[in-house]
Amino acid sequence: MPERDLPVVVVMGVSGSGKSTVGRAVAAELGVEYAEGDDFHPRANVAKMAAGIPLDDADRWPWLDEVAAWMAERGERGGVITCSALKRAYRDRLRAAAPTAFFLHLTAPREELAHRMADRTGHFMPSSLLDSQLAALEPLGDDERGTAVDATEDPAELARETATALRG
Repeated sequence: MPERDLPVVVVMGVSGSGKSTVGRAVAAELGVEYAEGDDFHPRANVAKMAAGIPLDDADRWPWLDEVAAWMAERGERGGVITCSALKRAYRDRLRAAAPTAFFLHLTAPREELAHRMADRTGHFMPSSLLDSQLAALEPLGDDERGTAVDATEDPAELARETATALRG
């Protein structure tokens, strides 16, 4: 049974940063539900990205609203969801639904991200969109609840450290 009063953790970052791997590990460490943010995209968004066309804000708002609704449903029992959450405005929208949300920003050098994207199979996001994501990325502000971590570190260790910090 999950602990009470856990925040929803948003594992954020650009494509290839390891959001799904780290997100699943954090959820397992905390004993909370996990959701893959990509599953909330409408088909049109997936088709657009698969075609190598970056999403714009008009594409992202309905998706972010679906992610936010999932977050709001978790209440204070916690949960972990992946979401690129590239811009402050996107994170603000998510925080409006879950004010105690914690953002775990996975960072890695561009070369590492490109290598990971090139090596993975079965994902709709092409490597050609990495630079547009990096250009859109606004790092966490000092006033945002969360932390940036090195995504080249061991995912299990990142999950343990995150869970320990959140349990406080």
